[in-house]
Amino acid sequence: MTHQRIRPFNTRDTYPEQDLENDLCQAVVTRGGATVYMRGQCPQSLEDAKNIESHDPIEQTHKVMQNIQQLIEEAGGTMNHLVKVVVYITDVRHREAIYRTMGEYIKGVHPCSTGLVVQALARPEWLVEIDATAVIPD
Repeated sequence: MTHQRIRPFNTRDTYPEQDLENDLCQAVVTRGGATVYMRGQCPQSLEDAKNIESHDPIEQTHKVMQNIQQLIEEAGGTMNHLVKVVVYITDVRHREAIYRTMGEYIKGVHPCSTGLVVQALARPEWLVEIDATAVIPD
């Protein structure tokens, strides 16, 4: 079973003024399978919950997306099973860097995405948190 991606698009077309290239879609239809709801992933180790040392939005986003990928794989899936992300950022000026980095992990996947700019995350040094959902086919 493959997920049905409704109205896929790339952000280079919807946000031409920004240097983004994320493969997203308006909706994802899944049938059967196991749904994996992930806690909002932050720039910290899954092993010991220690923050990465960097305050760079790109490096923090790499860690967040690596955590998401690792959790999906531990559940028996691949990034192709990602269906939804909610991206929380603390500074709109980091948006392009964060989304460009996230785009490296979702190239060709086309999950649904919602992005929010928030005042703060649970720790002041965090610049990005991503909540993700995947559905692994039967």
